[in-house]
Amino acid sequence: MTTASSTDLWVRRYHPAPTAPTRLVCFPHAGGSANFYFPFSAALDGVAEVAAVQYPGRQDRHTEKGIEDIADLADQAYEALRPCADRPLAFFGHSMGAVLAFEVARRFERDGQEPVRVFASGRRAPCTHRPDSVHLRDDDGIIAEMRRLNGTEPRLLVDDELLRMVLPALRSDYTAIENYRAEPGATIASPVTVLTGDADPRTSLDEARAWKQHTTGDFDLRVFSGGHFYLTERAAEVIEVVRARL
Repeated sequence: MTTASSTDLWVRRYHPAPTAPTRLVCFPHAGGSANFYFPFSAALDGVAEVAAVQYPGRQDRHTEKGIEDIADLADQAYEALRPCADRPLAFFGHSMGAVLAFEVARRFERDGQEPVRVFASGRRAPCTHRPDSVHLRDDDGIIAEMRRLNGTEPRLLVDDELLRMVLPALRSDYTAIENYRAEPGATIASPVTVLTGDADPRTSLDEARAWKQHTTGDFDLRVFSGGHFYLTERAAEVIEVVRARL
């Protein structure tokens, strides 16, 4: 049963906009937190109200155990987000968040409330697979991956106390996304906009284009200069794409 308290636990609204025509639900990457989308929330004020998802195991939810299964994570996020569907919804997800956005969109669609658009950023299509095993590495191995992708604040990587706080959530996220397998033929009716960096080591352009197989609606692909976290450097361009599509 959905309750206001469960929604408050999962959703952060940094710039409430009760008159905005659309609500954009944003799903963070593995190890990420809701506040990653604070700049989106500020920039889209008046166009859409941003509802950033806060996963268990981080920031103000750091005492909770992380969820190690995408289906379970999507089920819980969907239940918490149902009260947010009092106006048209759009979804934006980066990396692991792109897969979660897709899976939550499937759940809303089954309920007759398909999102107006899904933005899938920095993640290969669900039908593609790579034999990743970052979640099986020791702590140093996971930290090395964080450094390779260049999406973590440098101060975090040199602060042992902060690292100890974030590593359990990061490991649970990697466990979830690396063991994820989409249902064969899984699609949504929502139009899908895919955004990717041209030098992303985790997503090739062919893997990004394969998202077209997962929608019966419109599809478009936008390629930006940069790696896996291209959107931190190209934030203004990404926000303009989102603004135009909404």
